[in-house]
Amino acid sequence: MAESYRRSRWTNGLFVVPYLSVFLTLLVFPLGWGIWLSLNKVDLFGGERFIGLKNYARVLSDPIFGQAVKNTLIFVGVSVPTLVILGLFLALALNKTSKGSSFLRGLFFASSILSVTIVTLIWRIVFIPNDGLMSLIFEFFGWQPIGFLSTTGWSLFSVGVATVWWCIGLPMMLFLAALQQIPKDLYEAAALDNASRWRVLTRITLPSIKSTIMLVAIIQVVMQFQLFGQAQLMTNGGPAGSSRPIVMYIYEVGFLRWDIGLGAAASQILFLIILCAAMLQYWVSTRKEEVDA
Repeated sequence: MAESYRRSRWTNGLFVVPYLSVFLTLLVFPLGWGIWLSLNKVDLFGGERFIGLKNYARVLSDPIFGQAVKNTLIFVGVSVPTLVILGLFLALALNKTSKGSSFLRGLFFASSILSVTIVTLIWRIVFIPNDGLMSLIFEFFGWQPIGFLSTTGWSLFSVGVATVWWCIGLPMMLFLAALQQIPKDLYEAAALDNASRWRVLTRITLPSIKSTIMLVAIIQVVMQFQLFGQAQLMTNGGPAGSSRPIVMYIYEVGFLRWDIGLGAAASQILFLIILCAAMLQYWVSTRKEEVDA
């Protein structure tokens, strides 16, 4: 009996091997190698020389990196709540069985399958000066056109608009899946009590999908901290670095200035920021659940 139990444990362990191989190859090894590179002075052609934490000190004292961190935090702080709230609104509005709702679901989700190149091309046509859609609208109403892609303050806003339009499909679909799992009996009981729509939303709907709200928020935090393609193709980080995110800073340092060690140090700092942000979001959500309980 004991021999059979030990044999079954080894057999069950074999099922974990494919996952562990992928996990070690695609996550643990790159993370460890990145940490090692961050502790060395190295360029694209090699020539490693151990320098300890000097790369981290250089990154943290670089005003360009500080500006990139500020831009990224502003971007994440605005885009993530927008995606969560707008995705929930669309899911509530389209949680029906009509053909029109099915068409609109597909329409809103369609942008999510586009590549970043197509997305930025579409929104450059909207925001480009003189001949862009927004410029034509401003001229129609007699307003002074705004250089959305070349004006400090507006460039990051333009990237955010394109990103929300591109990413809204996933939050909407996750919320739709969660809404369809809520028992209908709860809504029928609320209808018998003549509960208002607001009361139904706050007492039944939102509490029933709070775990999905947390999941969507964490996914979007992780995704939006990795902003790169939209900023590079729409504004190239300008003007004067006002829309340069952390990932673009890493790209410029590592692949344009060939300072791989410095870029690796910046990437490790970004990893820690993302990890702390996700853990903070999870802690806030669990604390709220404890208070509500």
